Order: sequence, then structure tokens, then C-alpha cells
Amino acid sequence: MIDSFIDGPLWYFSLFIFFAGVILRLGSIIFSKHKVDLSVAKGPETPGALRTLFSRFIPDKGLFKHIKFQVIAGYVFHLGLFAVIFFAAPHIKFLDKHFLGFSWPALPHWGFLVAAQLAFLGLILLWLHRIMSPVSRLLSTKGDHISSILTFVVLLTGCLALLESFSSLRLLHRFSVELFLIYFPFSSLMHAFTFVPSRIFTGAWFGRRGIKS
Repeated sequence: MIDSFIDGPLWYFSLFIFFAGVILRLGSIIFSKHKVDLSVAKGPETPGALRTLFSRFIPDKGLFKHIKFQVIAGYVFHLGLFAVIFFAAPHIKFLDKHFLGFSWPALPHWGFLVAAQLAFLGLILLWLHRIMSPVSRLLSTKGDHISSILTFVVLLTGCLALLESFSSLRLLHRFSVELFLIYFPFSSLMHAFTFVPSRIFTGAWFGRRGIKS
């Protein structure tokens, strides 16, 4: 009974909430009313937007020495998570069967384990910094901690689900993913999408004023 609910209604409900929430959140940002900029343009907006979009992946040298830990841990986590999501063999098979209709080469088992460990390491380091740094602790909300915990649970249950002989572990992983998808649009996890329009708008604003950002 519970397995059919998790694989059926709850799965489709979580997908609907995820996609609808993400589209609405992005739409509210992209199509929100902005004041008409009456200033004289001193430079083109598009190059500034593109430059800021990509240059922000590399922190300023002066700033990097103050946030070195967060930057390194952040890259370790995000790159590991990206590899786990898009290059784990079970995920590729799932996307091929249910969404895309095509596949690509998967990581070998040892590669998946390395990527998963990097994701775990980065996530734990970032969370420890969040609770131990006075500034980060002050700025963090309950939602930030819930996001970290949900991400950890999804990763953990995913690793356990590799033991495919136990269907209950697969169900547990899928259930945690569904909770993650439902929570995603209402949380800071939306930065996975909102960083793009945020950087583009900022870069365009600076570009119009002739400022290299």
C-alpha cells in the first residue's frame, strides 16, 4: 500500500509542486515590474550581464582570502552532488526511462562512491561552518538547516538504495526525494535557479553604467 502511494500519487504530486513552484518563483523575478532606467547608458548591458554570470564562479582575490573555506567546501559539495545526480547509473536509467528517452555514460561504482563522499564532506563542512561561525549562525534561518538536513538525508538514502536487494531502501530514498522536491521551491534551495537571473540583472545594471563587474 505505502509503496504504491510513494511510487504513484506522492511522486506526481511532488513533481507538480516542484515544477510549478520553480516556474512561479522564476516568473515572479523575471517578469516583475522594474522602474524604467532614465539614465544615459554608458555601456552595453548584455556583455556586462554575461560577464557577471560567469565571472562570479571565481571569487575576487581580495575577498577569497576571507571566504576560502566556504568557497572550497562549496565547490566540493556542489561538484560532488552534480556528479551523483547526473552520472550515477541508477539516476541515468531513471531519467532515460521516465523523462528523457536517452542516456549517457555513467560513473563506475568507485567513481560514484568518490563523488558521494565529496558531496557528504562538502555538505557537512558547510553546515558546521554555518553553526560555528558567529556571523553565519546569526544569518542562518531554520529553513537553511532544514535544507541541509533534507539534502543529507537524500544523499544518505541514495547510497543505501544501492543495495538494490532491499526494496524498502529504494522506497525510503524516493520518499526523501519527494519531500525534497516539495520543499525546494519554498526554500533557499531555489538559489540553484535564481542565481542566473540575479547575476544577469546585476551585470546588466553595472554594464549600463560602464562599470566592470
